[in-house]
Amino acid sequence: MKVDVLLGLQWGDEGKGKVVDVLTPKYDLITRFQGGPNAGHTLEFNEIKHVLHTIPSGIFRDDKINVIGNGVVIDPVIFKKEIEGIKGLGIDLSKSLFISKKAHLILPSHRILDAASEAAKGKSKIGSTLKGIGPTYMDKTGRNGLRVGDINSNFKEKYDLLVAKHRQMLDKFYEFDYDISEYEAEWFEGIKVLSEFQHIDSEQFLNDALKENKSILAEGAQGTLLDIDFGSYPFVTSSNTVCAGACTGLGVAPNRIGNVIGIFKAYCTRVGMGPFPTELFDEDGQKLRDNGNEYGSTTGRPRRCGWLDLVSLKYSIMINGVTELTMMKSDVMDDFESVKICTSYKVNGQEVAHVPYEMTEDIEPVYTEFKGWKTDMTSMTHENEFPEEFNAYIDFIEKETGVPVKVVSVGPNRAQTIDRMID
Repeated sequence: MKVDVLLGLQWGDEGKGKVVDVLTPKYDLITRFQGGPNAGHTLEFNEIKHVLHTIPSGIFRDDKINVIGNGVVIDPVIFKKEIEGIKGLGIDLSKSLFISKKAHLILPSHRILDAASEAAKGKSKIGSTLKGIGPTYMDKTGRNGLRVGDINSNFKEKYDLLVAKHRQMLDKFYEFDYDISEYEAEWFEGIKVLSEFQHIDSEQFLNDALKENKSILAEGAQGTLLDIDFGSYPFVTSSNTVCAGACTGLGVAPNRIGNVIGIFKAYCTRVGMGPFPTELFDEDGQKLRDNGNEYGSTTGRPRRCGWLDLVSLKYSIMINGVTELTMMKSDVMDDFESVKICTSYKVNGQEVAHVPYEMTEDIEPVYTEFKGWKTDMTSMTHENEFPEEFNAYIDFIEKETGVPVKVVSVGPNRAQTIDRMID
């Protein structure tokens, strides 16, 4: 068996959680391979909205194993709240959720460091969610971090040593008032909850599952354009959000990767700072925001909105080796008279069809315009019902990318998901 990988191809918020939830019945195990609780994967079913931050999005399906991989960083406070919310729905996680011993822990002092660093940047701030994720990954690569597997081995001593180091950094490099005592108390309560779950050598667990012909779906967080190496640096996250991150974030070999499912919105959104070539500042941009309810599920921040950027989409497909596409939130543009797709950039007066190193605010998008479909697609259940104008939009994307759009979402509910490959 292979590990199928599902990831975002834009700046995150593509709707990965919903698609994982829809696909979960086809798999035995669902895994999360990178990122922290700044990711909010929203699922809607039974007229209830559920937002997950750390736990894989397969958790609401019966008899499925969910694994938080070694590439994830965990905040015990947020984890505890997440667990309580899921248990409130009557779901028993004791036998379905496994946590890698090698996953790193976000400390209260990591959050303080994050806030102090962002404040010190002033106008140059990157738009951090202030969850402590960046400093946690810094400690991971600096070989100072605390991991889940440390909880049962001189844990308080290790914790105190790392916090003392953070305090020294705060005192030396930042002028920042802070008090971690209240959050620290919550944090240790979260550690108790985290300790109730099965901590595993996840790389061995997952490779054994593959030997037993178990099917695995790997779920990414954020999006390709926020990747620490290939995103719009420095306005990126602190981990590898691309397909290669599934190998290092789970401990599976590259030759064990199967299908790569790329998720993208029918338009583009971005939260925080950084370049966004197709961003709209007019009525169309606001209309996308309002129709799509484009406000962060974790932060509540309004998202920046713009037309679909085919240049960056092709780039993401190339980097990830995408084998099939899923287009989300098509219904958001149901009432537009016309819609556009960016097919190239103008950089310093020259037209280019690739993502340049100099990804600056001065990039000018070159558009191809399409007639809007002016049809309510939210109740559609088969592609035969799609309007001609919408089919033309999809056909153009498939022709330009060379990858089939296998699935189209026409609403937030899990039932509003149309598989175009089913007759």
